[in-house]
Amino acid sequence: MNNLTRHLSRAVNSIAPSGIRKFFDLVSQTQGVISLGVGEPDFVTPWHIREACYYSLEKGYTMYTSNLGLPELREEIAAYMLRGFGIEYDPADEILVTVGVSEAVDLALRSLVDPGDEVLIPEPSYVSYAPGTVLAYGKPVLLQTTADNEFRLTPEELAARITPRSKVLVLPYPNNPTGGIMGREDLTKLVDIIIDNDLIVISDEIYCELTYNGRHASIAALPGMRDRTIVLNGFSKAFAMTGWRIGYACGNPAIIGAMTKIHQYTMLCAPIMSQMAAIEALRHGEPRMREMVEEYDYRRRVILKGFAEIGLDCFEPKGAFYTFPSIQVTGMTSEEFAEKLLMEEKVAVVPGNAFGPSGEGFIRCCYAASLKQIEEAIERMGRFVTRHRKK
Repeated sequence: MNNLTRHLSRAVNSIAPSGIRKFFDLVSQTQGVISLGVGEPDFVTPWHIREACYYSLEKGYTMYTSNLGLPELREEIAAYMLRGFGIEYDPADEILVTVGVSEAVDLALRSLVDPGDEVLIPEPSYVSYAPGTVLAYGKPVLLQTTADNEFRLTPEELAARITPRSKVLVLPYPNNPTGGIMGREDLTKLVDIIIDNDLIVISDEIYCELTYNGRHASIAALPGMRDRTIVLNGFSKAFAMTGWRIGYACGNPAIIGAMTKIHQYTMLCAPIMSQMAAIEALRHGEPRMREMVEEYDYRRRVILKGFAEIGLDCFEPKGAFYTFPSIQVTGMTSEEFAEKLLMEEKVAVVPGNAFGPSGEGFIRCCYAASLKQIEEAIERMGRFVTRHRKK
């Protein structure tokens, strides 16, 4: 077979495979595993949302929609953003419905970044931001956050990494993998730096409804930030709709228009059946969503208590459905810990370094699993830590 690697794009060749996927190839080959690894709700999409999809099919909704998405869905998104966060968007040209938030991230980066432009990315963070920047021919600049500061981005760290080529700041809060959040006070400290350096913010708020102590704060709601922020959100986490692949972007019409150009030539539109389900989610899904969030909150407290009992230090995550405990008491690297834990105790977690160099010495544990699984996983991890604790 011919080796055609030389024909591939240099940008694609420069990207390493996802550390998450690489690790879960090992998981798939192991029987009897309790997984705290996959960042996906363990709840099924609520019935009334699924029913809306079935009903749309019965009515013959199987066609393309506008590139921007169904007008009814964009109107519901605008209403949601106004009542939830006090931010007003025009459904006609300031909201784009996308195929999941992942597409929205890609569209935003490609719309903004020219070759050599720098994209500032706090890390640890979700695995797609840096590769997406590379695919847009930009340069990822990683901003270190620490457990001591609950993985918040500080104004000092932001200011120190800005150069004349800096163009975009990614704000991924509530954060995957750490569960860290940025409150209104934290965000306010960044605003002058962002404006003075003429940065555009990509604010990935997919976990906004999974905020446990108070209401999520969006930087787009702060003075001077609405038009220089692209808010990305979707339905996967809050409404247990990961497989529906439905997300959206809100922002200045010039930026949304640019994103739509790429979207119309690549994806065309999000599936109409998913859009119909999303309308139902926004109109009537809040009560069930709140029930799921309450359950996540309970599991969050259970897993934190468990880590404390087995001697793993972990700051209290106030968002998303992840914990990010330190494994330094074992002296192992993140990958070594995760692989040995999987082999010896059949518990799957994700090595922290999969989310950037700042994640080394940590593991990501997702508590979107049943309470029984969480308790059993903690028991197994306790045995493992006891055996491997540094002398």
